Amino acid sequence: MLRKILIGFSTIGLLSLANPVLAEDYLIDTKGAHAFIQFKIAHLGYSWVLGRFNEFSGTFSYDEKSPESSKVAVTINTASIDSNHAERDKHLRSDDFLDVEKFPQASFSSTSYQSTGDGKAVLTGDLTLHGVTRPVTIDVNEIAAGDDPWGGYRRGFDGTTRIALKDYGIDFNLGPASQEVELFLSVEGIRQ
Repeated sequence: MLRKILIGFSTIGLLSLANPVLAEDYLIDTKGAHAFIQFKIAHLGYSWVLGRFNEFSGTFSYDEKSPESSKVAVTINTASIDSNHAERDKHLRSDDFLDVEKFPQASFSSTSYQSTGDGKAVLTGDLTLHGVTRPVTIDVNEIAAGDDPWGGYRRGFDGTTRIALKDYGIDFNLGPASQEVELFLSVEGIRQ
């Protein structure tokens, strides 16, 4: 009997060594406003309109020894769009653009993460916006990781990508200089 128990524990130990779980799970720190989803689009080709989404949530997992196993999931409240101009934001929420009544959420779910060295990576995933899901690629920079003053552990990244409005069924004519939106993402996660 004792021999069977010892063999059982040995088998469990060997299996845990064969498949170690090293990925750390993080909650994106939106409560402390240490994460941002910002955008930039040309205004008639003369200047830029800058803005952000004020309400979103998400998680990510990351393993320093196996970064390709990283995962990211984010949900955005589309009505929280903020371009620092109330009338413009009302128009952006309308069915000319985000149609927030019909599509109250946008989301991103990663499909791959490829480290390219020197703290840089390419994150690929599915972005759902305006009821359309398409793959996007985000150029990522790892900022840093370490202890915080409150006894937690944090990890931060930023990234950029560009999306074409028409790819997501947003056909309002803003002119030839305003066909694409540049997204800048800054993410700080608290290890769970």
